[in-house]
Order: sequence, then C-alpha cells, then structure tokens
Amino acid sequence: MRIPLIRWISRLLMSLGALLLLATLLFVGANLWILGRTSAYIHEQLPQCVPTEVGIVFGTSNWTRSGMRNPHFHARMRTAARLVDHQKVQHLLLSGDNRTQAYNEPRAMWRDLTRRGVAPEQLTMDFAGFSTYDTLARARDVFQLDQAVLITQDWHLPRAIYIAHALGMEVTGCVAEERDGVGGWHVLMREWAARVATLGDLYIWGREPYFLGPPEPIQTLPERTD
Repeated sequence: MRIPLIRWISRLLMSLGALLLLATLLFVGANLWILGRTSAYIHEQLPQCVPTEVGIVFGTSNWTRSGMRNPHFHARMRTAARLVDHQKVQHLLLSGDNRTQAYNEPRAMWRDLTRRGVAPEQLTMDFAGFSTYDTLARARDVFQLDQAVLITQDWHLPRAIYIAHALGMEVTGCVAEERDGVGGWHVLMREWAARVATLGDLYIWGREPYFLGPPEPIQTLPERTD
C-alpha cells in the first residue's frame, strides 16, 4: 500500500513541477516579448522624445497611502510640462480614474500642470481612464487619436506602448524621469504580472473598455510661427 502511495505522490509532485516550470516560462516569455517589441519606441531623455501633437499622461494618485507625495505622479507631471515648454507636444490628454467624487486623478493632474505653466486650453481631461487599456482605447475611439507620445515611467511604458500598437495607434514613449530606486520591487512585480495579463486581454479574452461614449476629438492649438 505504501509503494503505490509513494508513486502517486511522486507523480503529483512531478506534474506540479512541470506546471510551475511552464508557468515560469510563460511569465518570463511574455515579459521578454513585450520588452523586445517596444524597446525601440522608448526614449529615456527628453531631447530624444519624438515631437507629436498630443501627449497622453497616465493617471496615478498624487499621494501615497502613507500620506507622502507620490514620486510617480510628480515625475509624470514634470516631464509632461517640460514637453509642452520645449514644444515637443501641443496638447496633453490627462487620463485617469474618477470613480468616486473624492478621488479625481485627471483634476489633480490639471491643477498641477497649470501651476507649472501649461495653458488650460492645452489640456483635456479623460475621467474614465480606469486602466492603461481603457486610457488607450478611449484615446483612439473617443478622442480620435491615432498618434501620440505616451508619458509615464520606464517600467510602465512597454505595456502601454504594446497595447497602443495592438490597437493600431502609432505611439512612442517618453520616460518620466525620477530618482533611482523609487517604487521598489513590489511595483516591478505587479507590472511584470500586468504584462502577462495584457496578452490575455488582447488575444484571448477580447477585453473591452469599461466606458466609451461619443467621440470628442481633441482640438490642438495652431503651431507657433515665431
């Protein structure tokens, strides 16, 4: 009786090991695939960022749960304002979460950017950017964008660019610079998992945005001639 039980346990452990190995290979492979397909479109320094009429700024809270200023938020705002100041972009689409009356990412971005000198007429707020996918699907279908520069952290840009390309958009990424070590391993682990989920969203489950609505094309300012 003991020998069949030992054999059964051995086979179970082998099967679990094989499944774990397969899951690891899929996890690593999905990340390498997305990184490889998007690296050429990511620009680390602002002078390298490709001039485009509209920049898409991805929302995040301007405060951390511990009550500290969120460095990711302020890095994105700082980079977005510099792109406008250097005339790399004419208009910014501020897309974020506004599910409750007390939490409004686009409004916080608008306030911060206007304090940095960006004109209000150069800003459009998207209150239904509940996720990276929703932001980009709405940028294409609601705000009628087929080209844009994406403004966010270097760990987020590969997934954002991959989704945009899958949606048929022509995009590049401009890294929101921040000091080394910001975010930590938990942020990177969450992003690695999100990249794997993205492939499922795009090619298996056929994800749809939470909310679309009627088209609202962005009207950019005429280019300056001076």
